[in-house]
Amino acid sequence: MEISRKSELKTVDGPAEYFTGRATITGQFQRAAPSHVTGAIVHFEPGARTAWHTHPLGQTLIVTEGVGWTQVEDGPVLEFYAGDILWCPPEHKHWHGATPHQGMTHIAIQEAKDGTNVTWMEKVTDEQYLAAQPVE
Repeated sequence: MEISRKSELKTVDGPAEYFTGRATITGQFQRAAPSHVTGAIVHFEPGARTAWHTHPLGQTLIVTEGVGWTQVEDGPVLEFYAGDILWCPPEHKHWHGATPHQGMTHIAIQEAKDGTNVTWMEKVTDEQYLAAQPVE
């Protein structure tokens, strides 16, 4: 058994090319083969969000704090809350982040395929982010 102690986990800023606003990534991990599981704890300050992206084998988000928004390309903006679990199927172009007025933290879990767990794309514009009223 291996325990990663909270006090020892490294926190880094979400790279500006993949995030709008302030996001931090803590405890990023990748399990040794034959596992393909990767993950991290990601915190978004109000208004922060990812760029559009896909995951080759899908992604699970476990929301631990706050309120967030997510959208699959051409779909509605969906609102989610602490305690919710989100599943984004493989290769679905999507984004996720905090709402404009409240931060959000989630645990992101995905698998790597051929060494890749995410394909980053263009940033979500302010117009796209604020365009639609979210639905629950």
